[in-house]
Amino acid sequence: MRNILIPIILILSTVLSHAQLEKMLSDSEKESICQSLDTRADAYFNTALEIWNYAEMGYQEEKSSALIKSILKEEGFRIESGVAEIPTAFIASYGSGSPVIGILGEYDALPGVSQTSSPFREKREDVVAGHACGHHLFGAGSMAAAIQVKNWMQANNQQGTVRFYGTPAEEGGGGKVYLVRAGLFDDVDAVLHWHPGNQNSAHAASSLANKSAKFRFYGTAAHAARYPFLGRSALDAVESMNFMVNLMREHIPQESRVHYVITSGGEAPNVVPEYAEVFYYCRHPDMKQVKENFEWIVKIAESAAKATETKMEYEVIHGLYNVLPNETLGRLMHDNLSYVGGYTYTPEEKAFAEKIVSTFSWGDNVSLNLTENIAPFKVIEKGEGGSTDVGDVSWAVATTGMRAATWVPGTSSHTWQAVAAGGTSIGKRGMLMAAKSISLTAIDLFRNPDTLAKAKSELIRRRGNGFKYEPLLGDRKPPLDYRM
Repeated sequence: MRNILIPIILILSTVLSHAQLEKMLSDSEKESICQSLDTRADAYFNTALEIWNYAEMGYQEEKSSALIKSILKEEGFRIESGVAEIPTAFIASYGSGSPVIGILGEYDALPGVSQTSSPFREKREDVVAGHACGHHLFGAGSMAAAIQVKNWMQANNQQGTVRFYGTPAEEGGGGKVYLVRAGLFDDVDAVLHWHPGNQNSAHAASSLANKSAKFRFYGTAAHAARYPFLGRSALDAVESMNFMVNLMREHIPQESRVHYVITSGGEAPNVVPEYAEVFYYCRHPDMKQVKENFEWIVKIAESAAKATETKMEYEVIHGLYNVLPNETLGRLMHDNLSYVGGYTYTPEEKAFAEKIVSTFSWGDNVSLNLTENIAPFKVIEKGEGGSTDVGDVSWAVATTGMRAATWVPGTSSHTWQAVAAGGTSIGKRGMLMAAKSISLTAIDLFRNPDTLAKAKSELIRRRGNGFKYEPLLGDRKPPLDYRM
């Protein structure tokens, strides 16, 4: 009996493998989808440039949000505005029923990096912020992918829903966390996203969890020369807190990162400051360790207030989970990015890139050929570098992302060089790579429910038994004025 079953199992396995392969997009189908995006590339990049010109900061992205919504509405998407009590957040949906594939889009700029598209430092006079993380490309590129997937669904009578999430204030505002907390991802089967970068990759990678807060101290003003003994310095409290936090660094796990800026330290040297504020970020690859480190920082702030006879209060600004990698979805995204491939600079782009590189102190080690390559796939379990509110999304639903070379290789995010490249054809070409890769990945997921099931199983396994989502920022309302 066993000898009979073995060939039957092998035959069934072969049939299933062929059936699975038939669901995958053929190269000709992929080429048709990519060509369709190419025909609208200029229009999509013009949208990105409009957002680049607006340069609106977190929770202030009124024009940027409205522009993307208007285009998606014209394309037949249903729009739900102001979700999760955030005026500039929205959901645009097409189709009905399952599966539901979500695509994330961001559009907030960063303060203090105003820049033209010049390869040398040249501030714009009309704005004080800049898209130093390329979210104008992120928003427009994801929008392009959502529209392309919608067009494919129409042409193929595909059941299901493609859903674009307009997510504001990624930079320090934690916009997506409020959407997760409101349950707006509860019925989603998979989420896709991307981010501008200086190379092309699609890893199953984690990030750093992050919790931030503004610590405010209140003292007593006095003449700093004649009556200093009558004053109680709020700035002394801030400095005491900072000193003790810097001592704390020795005794927390080495992967921890703590940064701060003094956002208010007094008005004049001859007046004892009655008010001072310091803004802290606390990071670690594990959100549980972030909680522990942050609680210690709060104790230090309380001690600083007691020691300086001032009063202290703090406001949590945002709290972000570390990204939960999903290898199932990550490998699929990598395969599609590899199909799309990188790009080679035109002579004009190369000349621009060389000028940008000349502004780097590390320019001798930069290879401009990185735009042509796709990095080998990796699973990165422990987060490095930055933090993102995509982290909270990834614990709610199976999620994967990619990076595209929208900046000159060697460029750091959050710099004027990133702003400059994002306003040129270099940004456009990277954005188009991302739109194509996300489109192909979303369509593959619509055609392969088994892949979605496998991705969800991986999510549940990685979260662990008994997981219950509790946002690091607690029950606070969105800090709509945190950039004001």
